[in-house]
Amino acid sequence: MPEVIFPGPEGRLEGRYHPQKAKDAPIAIVLHPHPQFGGTMNNRVVYNLHYAFYNMGFTVLRFNFRGVGRSQGEYDQGVGELSDAASALDYLQSMNSNAKHCWVAGFSFGAWIGMQLLMRRPEITGFVSVSPPANMYDFSFLAPCPASGLIINGSADRVAPPKDTAALVEKLHEQKGITITHQEIEGAGHFFEDPHMDTLIGNVDEYVRRRLTENTR
Repeated sequence: MPEVIFPGPEGRLEGRYHPQKAKDAPIAIVLHPHPQFGGTMNNRVVYNLHYAFYNMGFTVLRFNFRGVGRSQGEYDQGVGELSDAASALDYLQSMNSNAKHCWVAGFSFGAWIGMQLLMRRPEITGFVSVSPPANMYDFSFLAPCPASGLIINGSADRVAPPKDTAALVEKLHEQKGITITHQEIEGAGHFFEDPHMDTLIGNVDEYVRRRLTENTR
C-alpha cells in the first residue's frame, strides 16, 4: 500500500494511494470520521471502503485530515477539512486525468465532508455516504443534490439515529433528476461491527457496480 504525502492548504497531508494499471480507471477518495473522536484513514469502515473501491477497478486515495497522523495543521471544525478533501481530489485528478468517473465515499463526519465536496465539484459522478450524522450537522446545503448516490446506515446506530438519516433521505428524494438510494442494515451500529461489515461492503459493491454499468445518474 503506497504511502503518499501531498500538499494540503495547511501543509502536508498523509495518504494511502492505490492506483490501477488501466489509465482510464475511475477514481475515488474515501473520507474518515471525526478527527477529535479518534477518526483516521485507518478506521475499519474507511479501510474496507478503500479496498471495496479498489477491487471494483477504481484508483483510490484515502488520507488523514489535518492534524491526524502525519498530516500537518489542526482540526478546523469541518471548514479546513473540506479544503483538505478538495486538495486530495486535486492530487488524485492530477495523476489520473483520463478517469471517466469520479466518486467520493465518506463515513460519519467524512460523509458530511464528502457531501459538501459533491456540491463544489461537478465532476463527481457518484457518492457513498455511510452513517451520515444528520443529527449533528446541517445537510441543507444539498439543494439541489448534484449527483445520485447511496446513503447507508445501521438500524441500531446510536451516534447518528436512523430517524435523522431517514429525514435527510426524504428531503433529498424530492429533487428531480437524481436518485438517492437508501439502505438501512438491520441490527448494525454506527461502526458496523461484525457481522455487519460484510453486509455494508457487499451492499456498496453491488450499488457501485450497478451504477458503473448503467452509466446513469
